[in-house]
Amino acid sequence: MPDWTARLTHLATKYDVPGAVLGLWVDGEQTIAPYGVLNRRTGVETTADSVFQIGSVTKPWTATMIVQLAAEGRLALDDAVVELLPEASIDPRITVRQLLTHTSGIDGDVFTDTGRGDDCVERYVALLADVPQLFEPGTAYSYCNAGFVLLGRIIEVLDGRTWDESLRARLVEPLGLTATTTLPEEAILHRAAVGHVGGDGSVVSTWQLPRSIGPAGTIAATAEDVLKFAQLHLDEYAGMREPQVTYPGRTGGLAEIGLAWRLYDWSGRRLFGHDGMTISQLAFLRIDPEARIAFCLLTNSGNAPALFDELATEVFTHHTGVGVPAAPRPAEEAVPADRHLGRYQRASAAIEVLRRDGKLLLTYQATGDLRTFAEEPVREFELLPTEPLDGDHYVTRESEGQPWTPITFRPSYLFTSGRVTPRVDRG
Repeated sequence: MPDWTARLTHLATKYDVPGAVLGLWVDGEQTIAPYGVLNRRTGVETTADSVFQIGSVTKPWTATMIVQLAAEGRLALDDAVVELLPEASIDPRITVRQLLTHTSGIDGDVFTDTGRGDDCVERYVALLADVPQLFEPGTAYSYCNAGFVLLGRIIEVLDGRTWDESLRARLVEPLGLTATTTLPEEAILHRAAVGHVGGDGSVVSTWQLPRSIGPAGTIAATAEDVLKFAQLHLDEYAGMREPQVTYPGRTGGLAEIGLAWRLYDWSGRRLFGHDGMTISQLAFLRIDPEARIAFCLLTNSGNAPALFDELATEVFTHHTGVGVPAAPRPAEEAVPADRHLGRYQRASAAIEVLRRDGKLLLTYQATGDLRTFAEEPVREFELLPTEPLDGDHYVTRESEGQPWTPITFRPSYLFTSGRVTPRVDRG
């Protein structure tokens, strides 16, 4: 058996990730391997019981509670959301299933802080009356945080308590989880990680997303607790990993979307999982149901994607012979097309594609409430053509050594990081 603690130490050092915990469960055998420090400013050591934010890995937890409510006969997945939440000012055709599969069309990166009160999720839902609809419900895929806050509000209404309280009653306590939290005053009772900006490694100035985003991404947990949740889904809720829609991008073997779960094809092996990213804390969860393997990696750095790719490939190749599929790479000697020059915009992002000094560039600016959490106000990336060489497919990356990110252009939008961003004018 490889020494996974040594491998984590080597790779985290290689990619300048200050602190991480690898959690690995292989058919009953568990390994928890910590590395580094939780906070470079204080030097607090990472331990096996350290708590990291898991970000959007929260979404399958919220989805599990929705599936429980469906099993109890208190909702149906094809119910219209407005039947369950009459106060929600959204397209009346949107269903619960479309929220679970990111096909509602709601422009979903709304990070408005509606306060710390128990009514914060209810107040957030009221804001969606002013949020644009990107496409007709059910006609496309675009990652939607707002949809999971809506699901959280459905849970609150049907359970008669806050989403946080339902999470504790329905999942945390039944699973015997000892360090799964949703609020900073809970996390501070544990050894809690702090995010570090990718690149310069500086400590972030804001620790957590607003409480109103809870159902979409504010769980913090230990690796052991995440693995217990993964084991639940190895044994139950198989319907949640039945394919619902095809994923339109090309990254990490992601092929289809289930009920919140992302479904992966790794050279014929079918895995499910999710990633999470908050304020420079990145989490990764992959589960191979055939081999009965659950892998989680919790980190406190924006540099974590490269660490995940290499470490997960080593772990899964050792156990199954198959690792993370390679991302698309730049093609050699391909000339980028100019037909996509112009501006693109959604609720949280303003993007411009332009040509400068013979290069095709993309500038990204966080807008709206997301500006509060952005590491840099404006970032610039070079777009490099990739296969198929049709002028519509490109890749870029955060920095040297990090994985390539695919970007696909369509006549009326660009698609990257799972999101549709509509075109608003031409260059």
